[in-house]
Amino acid sequence: MAMNLHLLRVFFEVAQRRSFSRAAEALFISQPAVSKAVRELERQLGLPLIERPVRGRHAAHVGPAPMDTHGMRLTDGGRALLEHARGIFSLERAALDDVRARVGRERGRLSIGASTTIAGYWIAPYLAALLGRSPAIEVQVRVGNTVAIAQALVDCEIDVALVEGTVQDARIQTLRWRDEAMGIVVAWNDPLARKRVVDAGMLNARDWVVREPGSGTREVGERLMQAHGIEPARTIELGSNEGIARAVAAGIGLALLPESIVRELRTTGAVALVRFPRELQLTRPLYRLQMRGRPASPLASAFCGLLSSVDPARGRARHDVE
Repeated sequence: MAMNLHLLRVFFEVAQRRSFSRAAEALFISQPAVSKAVRELERQLGLPLIERPVRGRHAAHVGPAPMDTHGMRLTDGGRALLEHARGIFSLERAALDDVRARVGRERGRLSIGASTTIAGYWIAPYLAALLGRSPAIEVQVRVGNTVAIAQALVDCEIDVALVEGTVQDARIQTLRWRDEAMGIVVAWNDPLARKRVVDAGMLNARDWVVREPGSGTREVGERLMQAHGIEPARTIELGSNEGIARAVAAGIGLALLPESIVRELRTTGAVALVRFPRELQLTRPLYRLQMRGRPASPLASAFCGLLSSVDPARGRARHDVE
């Protein structure tokens, strides 16, 4: 039995958008046509894909929470088919990009997902190098924490993923990209600012400003505290490293941050970096994620090649500056 790819695409849009009406808008067809297509796919496959709510005042809700406000949720078969559909349409997009590149159009669209520090402080030189070689392409950068970017990669919403934390997903391959220097940041008038190095006892029972769960910066900080027995008096959670740096400058607490984040504040004397652990410089790895078994588009491959060949300080290929 051959699968009807048109019906599969309709189902994919419904499952991705968690709504028949939003899928209809995205596909520029009527909502009844969407419902009919999903029912026909279910008939052809011989199994239900979507559990529809039972109407009536005595209807009881059984099973997992609904996928949206209309009560729609996927069956086990529907969830399995959604994963296959993601791979199929990712291959379709890669094939189209490859064909366009081969016929010399030098056009296309690249969607990059990057965690906040990478998007704000690392990615620009690589984008400049790519656009210098292919000026007609479209580039979109989505910013989020590590968990959000990894999910966008799984959902085929981005082509390249650059993150600060590790990902526990068997479908994703994690490749170490580069290391980033980090340090304990304190306000300019904190007693620790006058010390060249500190020990764990000086960092214990202090207020710490931290990122939200799912952030790579938070993950590194939690590992550091666990390894050295550091227990904060309390934690204040903020959703961006820049916001945390400003909070530290205001005297709210200590923080573990990438040195690139606080470079300007250090120059103005608003904050200071202290060295801990004293026997080594604290760093964290930055990663590139890729889906196992999913081929990269030509644009994605070109950009990933630049990640290892471009000098980020100059925005040119390393062999060009040596």
